Amino acid sequence: MAMPYLFVFLLLSFAAVAAPRPFQSRINSPNGQIVLTVTASDSVRFSVTHAGQTLVLPSTIAMTLADGRALGIRPDVRRSAVRTVRDSIIAPVAIKRRVVRDHYNELTVECRNNYAIVFRVYDDGVAYRFRTAFPDSITIRNETAQYRFPADPTVYYPAVQPRPNVDRFHTSFEEPYQVSPLSQMPDTALAFSPVLIANATPVRLVITESDLEDYPGMFLARAGSALTGVFAPYPVQETLQEGEFPQMMVTRRADFIAHTRGRRSFPWRVLVIGTDRDLPSTDLVYRLGAPNRLSDVSWIRPGKCTDEWITNINLFNVPFRAGINTATYKFYVDFARRFGFDRILLDAGWSDYKDLFKINPDLNIPELVAYAKSKGVRLSMWTLAHTLDRQLEPALKQFNDWGVDFIMTDFMDRDDQKMVNFYTRIAEACAKARIMIMFHGAYKPAGFERTYPHAITREGVLGSEYNIWSAKATPEHDVLLPFIRMVGGTLDYEPGLLDNATNEQFRPIAGKVMSQGTRCHQLAMFLVYDSPLPIFSGNPSSALLEPRFMEFLGSLPSTHDDTRILDAKLGDYVVTARRSGDTWHIGGLGDWTARDLTVALDFLGDGTYEATLCTDGPNADRNPVDYQFTTRPVTRADSLPVHLAPGGGFVIKLQKR
Repeated sequence: MAMPYLFVFLLLSFAAVAAPRPFQSRINSPNGQIVLTVTASDSVRFSVTHAGQTLVLPSTIAMTLADGRALGIRPDVRRSAVRTVRDSIIAPVAIKRRVVRDHYNELTVECRNNYAIVFRVYDDGVAYRFRTAFPDSITIRNETAQYRFPADPTVYYPAVQPRPNVDRFHTSFEEPYQVSPLSQMPDTALAFSPVLIANATPVRLVITESDLEDYPGMFLARAGSALTGVFAPYPVQETLQEGEFPQMMVTRRADFIAHTRGRRSFPWRVLVIGTDRDLPSTDLVYRLGAPNRLSDVSWIRPGKCTDEWITNINLFNVPFRAGINTATYKFYVDFARRFGFDRILLDAGWSDYKDLFKINPDLNIPELVAYAKSKGVRLSMWTLAHTLDRQLEPALKQFNDWGVDFIMTDFMDRDDQKMVNFYTRIAEACAKARIMIMFHGAYKPAGFERTYPHAITREGVLGSEYNIWSAKATPEHDVLLPFIRMVGGTLDYEPGLLDNATNEQFRPIAGKVMSQGTRCHQLAMFLVYDSPLPIFSGNPSSALLEPRFMEFLGSLPSTHDDTRILDAKLGDYVVTARRSGDTWHIGGLGDWTARDLTVALDFLGDGTYEATLCTDGPNADRNPVDYQFTTRPVTRADSLPVHLAPGGGFVIKLQKR
């Protein structure tokens, strides 16, 4: 009877020898406030605390390959290494600040079978990514990105709205935020990131990603008491869906999410951590993007642009028939010249949507090009993504011949691997042609603007155009964007509507588009939102009637040497200070609740500054068009009281005497 016992003993001994040894490591943020704990036994898990408070419970990390290999499951850790980085990034395009502080501690966990997981801890968040070293290409069946939280936090998430006849991975990434306890988030909801997690403390979490390349973007869904990453499977078959704006729709997908090279680093899974004042100021996603790939950035010209699409070119007090014609765009050129805009955009309709060489017969492009050049104003062009892709090289040559240095491309509406690669292909072609690019119908930038700084801004946001057909672009929505969407990168909201309405007065009327909230609410967006090339969507005919307001708007900078958040409360208001040279600008946005704020000026340098305030007027609660200008001398010892009307805003210019 001794033999069976010996056999069992040998089996147990073998299992004990064969099983990977448990692994655990902790790394802190440079300031010591954030602690990341990584464990590896049956799987790799991470957890996060901030100032001793648990923010993320142990959450599983894994990547499953098509051949059955499971990275992060029963990992055999060979070695780990920690390094400390104290660096800075000089931003070719200064979105929030010219010099970006890049300080972090990094843990690399190397495992047998040619892969590693890299973790970073910053003062404003944590991130991790897989790194593989396989000699051949690999097919990824799925990735596990789990986020578990203590208690039942509140989730702010934009949910994909189903479209007819296509799968749930088709979206323009333009939805209002839904707010609910995690336990009440429908398990059928598919959210695109960034997504914000709030609990009873002042510290928030924003879940997103960075360095997204040759891989699908990450959606989030509820799985029990956790959020988990969801990735669009690879498109196997696509069909061109006709309509006003034709685009490629996926009709069949593979049973894997990506096929890619075996030696690479994968996208960062990012958790931004901070208070309400921290989140609008963070540039963590930018820091995690791949470094700039352009050897020469001298041709990249941030600035301000006009657009005519939202107002449907509904001009008045002009001696010509307004429309897509030469006279109208000459009028836009003159308007841009007068009020300090660098360029005008010719939106949809200047050419056939399906053929960039079939020019609208009412447009004389060479004449318009010559006229704009004589006024020192540049032309920019809208394109349909499917058409641009087909005609890419000749189209870019045509744009070069016209002196066009900025284009928009629209209606991608996906972020599967194939579509993500479209962004890279277009960006690289535009860089060769020295043309800036903006993507509309697009997912968030996710660090792309660091890698390709000529990808100057991006939509991926529910913005001004929604006022044409809906009531979704509310002040509540607008004031959430700096805390959530803007964490993921630049955004093109296209503010500047001059017909402004209260909640009760607002109606979506095509051709006579109004905004919800005050005139100063629209003005403040030019400062509060990160966009090195903001687009003015208001009606120039209305703008010409208010030259002082437009001169003030036109003088606002679009790039900034420094950014500070002076005051903020999630979903209620935000006050942002930006410095360009020696001049500071302060922008404030509010929700539908009227409030009084006090803006301390203790961040100013020594000496006296001339303060020019554009604030909600005394009647803005009844007529939101109302605004007023005041000026006064101030020093750093002063504070400025500001009243926000419902849906209000303000801008203050502080110029040193």
